[in-house]
Amino acid sequence: MLYYLFQYLDKLNVPGAGIFNFISSRSAAAVITSLFISLLIGKRIIRYLQIRQVGEVVRELGLEGQYQKKGTPSMGGIIILASIVVPTLLFARLDNIYVILMLITTIWLGLIGFMDDYIKIFKKNKAGLEGRFKIVGQIGLGFIVGMVLFFSNDVIIKEKVNISDLTDKERTELIQPAAQNNGQTELVVERKSTKTTIPFIKNNEFDYARLVSFISEDHRQPWTWLVFVIIVIFIVTAVSNGANLTDGLDGLATGTSAVIGSALGILAYVSSNAIYANYLNIMFIPHSEELVIYASAFIGATIGFLWYNSYPAQVFMGDTGSLALGGIIAVFAIIIRKELLVPILCGIFLVENLSVMIQVTWFKRTKKKYGEGRRVFLMAPLHHHYQKKGYPEPKIVTRFWIVAIILAVVSIVTLKIR
Repeated sequence: MLYYLFQYLDKLNVPGAGIFNFISSRSAAAVITSLFISLLIGKRIIRYLQIRQVGEVVRELGLEGQYQKKGTPSMGGIIILASIVVPTLLFARLDNIYVILMLITTIWLGLIGFMDDYIKIFKKNKAGLEGRFKIVGQIGLGFIVGMVLFFSNDVIIKEKVNISDLTDKERTELIQPAAQNNGQTELVVERKSTKTTIPFIKNNEFDYARLVSFISEDHRQPWTWLVFVIIVIFIVTAVSNGANLTDGLDGLATGTSAVIGSALGILAYVSSNAIYANYLNIMFIPHSEELVIYASAFIGATIGFLWYNSYPAQVFMGDTGSLALGGIIAVFAIIIRKELLVPILCGIFLVENLSVMIQVTWFKRTKKKYGEGRRVFLMAPLHHHYQKKGYPEPKIVTRFWIVAIILAVVSIVTLKIR
C-alpha cells in the first residue's frame, strides 16, 4: 500500500519519494518491518498466549528434557504470518499475480495449521485436525496455484526462440514485418510456458508438456494442465508436511526455513533481472521481482521469530507456522521455476520426511514377516534419532542448520555449474 502512496508522491516530485521505485529499498524496508513486528509485537503475543494458557501439549516420547517444554506457549506461528503479510501488503505491488499467490498460500495454510493447533490446545485433543482434512486443504491450495500458473495470462517467461519454432499465432503477434528482424534467426519473446529448470544440466530446461507428448497435439492441452497441476499439488503437500515434521526441536524448522528463504530470495532476484538472467543463461521471469520483497519479509519474520524460538524456546510455532512455512517455500520455488531444486534446497525437510516413511514401512514389513516390528532409526523423524543417541538438542539443531546452509549454497551454485 505504501508503494502506491510513494508512487503518487513521486509524481508530485516530492523529494525522496522515488526511493520506493527500487526493489532494493522496498526489500530493505520489508526486512526491517518484519523484524520489528516479530521482535516487538511478538513479545506481546507470547504474553497473551501465556495468559490464555495456550501451552504445548506434550506426548510421551521418552526424550530427555521433553517435559521441560510442557506449558510453553504454542500457536506462535501467528507471529510469523503477521510478520510476513503486513510488510508484503505495505511494500509490494498488490496487483502482481505472484504476490497475490504468495499471500493466498500464507493465509490458506496458516488457517489450516491454526485449526489444528486450536483443536489440540483448546479442545484438548492431542490428535488435532484429522490428517485427511490437512491433505485436502493442501491439495486445494496446490490446485489453485497450479491452475493460476497454467492459465493466467500474467504468468509468462522471456526466452530465446528460433523464428522457425514460433507458432502461427506467435508469428502474427510477436514478429513485425520481416525487414525489422534484420536477418536474425532468434528472437527474445514473452510467452506462456510450462518449462522449468533442471539443476546441473547444460541446456537446463524441461517442459512438462513432454510428459504427454505421446498424445496428439490437438488433444494435448487438457492433459498438460492436469499433469502440471498434479505435480504442483505433490510438491506443495510434500514440502509443507516436511516442514511440519521438522518442527520438533527448538529453532530447527525456523532456522532452516530462514536459510531456504534466503536462497530463494537470491534465485528470485536473478530470475527477475534481465541482465543477470542473460549473464547466467537462466530463465527470465518478468514481474517476479516483487517476490524479492516477499522473500525479504519471510527472512525477517523467521529470523525475528528465532529470537524467541531458539533453545530454550519461549514459544513454539505450532502447525500454524510449520505448515505455512513449507507451503510458502514450495509455491515460491514453483513460481520461479526452481521446483526441481527442492530436493537439494529443502534437503532437511526431505530427509525428515523419508526417515518417517522408511521407519513406518520397515516396521510394518518386519511385523508382518517376523511378528514383531523392527526399526531402522531409534526414533523418527531423524532429529529424534539423534536425541535418542544422546546428542544435546542445541548441537543437533546447529548441525542441521549447517547442513541447510551447505545445501542452500549448492542450490545457488547450480546457476553456474552445469
